[in-house]
Amino acid sequence: MRPGARASFYFTRLAGRRRYNTHMSKKSPGAIAENRRARHDYAIEERFEAGLALLGWEVKSLRAGRASIAEAHALVRNGEVWLIGSTFTPLPSASTHVTPEPDRTRKLLLHAREIAHLTGAVDRRGYTLVPTRLYWKNGTAKLELGLAKGRKQHDKRQVARKQDWERQKARLMKDKG
Repeated sequence: MRPGARASFYFTRLAGRRRYNTHMSKKSPGAIAENRRARHDYAIEERFEAGLALLGWEVKSLRAGRASIAEAHALVRNGEVWLIGSTFTPLPSASTHVTPEPDRTRKLLLHAREIAHLTGAVDRRGYTLVPTRLYWKNGTAKLELGLAKGRKQHDKRQVARKQDWERQKARLMKDKG
């Protein structure tokens, strides 16, 4: 088999597939759940990728897309990071010997260096840990955590005005060119 044969076969198979359907969902491709409200309410300065310690029924419900992180936040306790307030709705076909708990506190998996950085930012500088996105990466569920500061009402209005101006500017440039 020649070296380029495999790659060309792969690209021909992908050519017939749809990437994603834009009119169906506003989630980014590969995302299980997004917290779009976090971008509005907080000024996110840094983002971290964390793994989740999950039970079997939780993984199954994630594969079915039955998760919500809209009301969730993360806390650092005793050198560990915990996800609080997320909801993973169990499937009706869940196991009978396990009692599913949809709103349980879940442990987040981060490197010790990252946890130390987050602890310093949250305790000393008054930041908040906000989950922004839940997605699959190489078959494992990952959570994107944002290190954020809360926005005041006037800040939210100012950001909205700026985004609106950027949209108008792009539209004008598109019409001219």
